[in-house]
Amino acid sequence: MTVAPGTIRPPRRLDDVPGWFPVLDQTLFEWLLNRQESLGIRGDLLEVGVYMGKSAIFTGRHLRDGERYTVCDLFEGDAPDGANRAESAKSYSALTRRAFEENYLAFHDELPRVLQGPSSIVPDEVAPNSCRFVHVDASHLYEHVYDDIGAAHDALLPGGVVVLDDFRSEHTPGVSVAAWEAVLNRGLNPICLSTQKLYGTWEDPEPVQEELLAMVRGRTDCHLSVQEAAGHRIVRLKSKGMQAPPFPASRYASEPEPAAAVSTPASPSASAPKPAPARSSRSRARRLAVDLLPPIVTRAVRRARADRA
Repeated sequence: MTVAPGTIRPPRRLDDVPGWFPVLDQTLFEWLLNRQESLGIRGDLLEVGVYMGKSAIFTGRHLRDGERYTVCDLFEGDAPDGANRAESAKSYSALTRRAFEENYLAFHDELPRVLQGPSSIVPDEVAPNSCRFVHVDASHLYEHVYDDIGAAHDALLPGGVVVLDDFRSEHTPGVSVAAWEAVLNRGLNPICLSTQKLYGTWEDPEPVQEELLAMVRGRTDCHLSVQEAAGHRIVRLKSKGMQAPPFPASRYASEPEPAAAVSTPASPSASAPKPAPARSSRSRARRLAVDLLPPIVTRAVRRARADRA
């Protein structure tokens, strides 16, 4: 499929796509989605908030025949309230649907189903109990995240996984409050925590946790910590020099890298006189002054110089 030329340079590899999708989270997405597939869990995929498409591109690789992939974002559309408009203007002013679609089509032949609008439209557009994997990375405002978690709960089928982004960032307290409130009061069970995301399920988390712990303990590139809190086993993971899982290059990978602009200093004009050193200028001024002084004064100055020498 031909991608219309846009205002962004087509990505050659996944890392060229702007966005926040750390290597650890790529590894966890890959492991959880592969686990579902090996267990025969079938269902749709959903991402709420896509930015430029980095995690959406990654997740789309796991779409299988008979499944549907839906993404939702405001893009350049109108936010539903003043607080959300301010958030979008501050953090996502460069985001357009065209930029997302061009990035996505650099790696895939077809776009996912794209819902352009606030995340509040998801419950009307995504059937209940239809999704096996939901990634929530939209508004950081508490009221919106609260509703997005509720929408994820309703959309997930048994064995489904929800991923909540920015649950611990200092600039997103609304996400933190909504995420931990869901754990304490709304039945969400943490599977694990990465540096950036909370992975959870409304099912019994123990089977997936046990398999995850076995996988992580067999690696040397991942820090592991297990704690208990409010009756939940909290598995904390942190990358230790982890490498990203292999991901196919884009359709533009064979294109030459754009030439970097080299700044060459302008050559000085041959006709432009070079400024004389300050010391030489002062010497010429002194000689001129001596030549213009009355003879008696000139002789006195020269005697003084001779005495200093």
